[in-house]
Formats: sequence, structure tokens, C-alpha cells
Amino acid sequence: SLVQAKNFNADARTAAQRQVPILVLFTSPSCPYCERAKREYLVPMHMDPANRSRVVIREVNIDSTASLTGFNGKPTTESAFARANKVSIVPTVMVFDPRGAETSEAIVGLLIADYYFGYLEAAVDEGMRKVRGK
Repeated sequence: SLVQAKNFNADARTAAQRQVPILVLFTSPSCPYCERAKREYLVPMHMDPANRSRVVIREVNIDSTASLTGFNGKPTTESAFARANKVSIVPTVMVFDPRGAETSEAIVGLLIADYYFGYLEAAVDEGMRKVRGK
């Protein structure tokens, strides 16, 4: 499974040290496509040792009021973080730099399954370029 987001401030420090972006999968428990996105794409990506040097992956449940520390170090909740990032459709994937700025366009929905992995890879590559190019 994926690591549930708890502290983006700490994740950002890790990402900054590794010079990698942070990929966030926004999900909801009642979303079959979210499970599929996780099972077929994001969990394998997360488990692949090659990706440890490319990206930090976290999951945020848009329906959850569980507490979360934002990129700015301020307390928030998973649902408030999703709202602040204008996420209403799940699954949505967003890639952030260690300062919490979006590095590419959000991937909304599961899209075309055949191409989904390519979209994820492209978003991570774009994030890496932006993080390392600064």
C-alpha cells in the first residue's frame, strides 16, 4: 500500500535532501478507480527501488479529517489540504516541489489506462527537472 500523508513539511525536507519531487495521490474510500490506480500503477511505482531516487509518494484521502501538517508546517487535515489544492475528483495525482509548488498539471481521473503509467512517469520527470533545475 501507499504511505498516508501525515507531515508534508517533513516529506519536503526528505525530498529536498534527495532533490526529488513529491507525488500525491488524492483518493476516497468509495472510489473503485482509486483502488485500481493504486494497485496497478502507484503501489508498483512506490515499491520499485529505482523510484526511491526519483520521487516521494504519498496518499491523501479527500474525505478524511485526519490531521496533516502542510508544506508550510501549519496544521491542516487531509480534506482541507485536498480543498486547498482544488481537488474534487478522485483519483487525482499532483506533483509538488519541496516548497509545495505544483510542478506539472494535475492528472485527474484514471484517464486511459494504457497511457496512465506514461502520464505518471512524465509528471515525475517534469517534477525532477524543476526540482533539480532550480
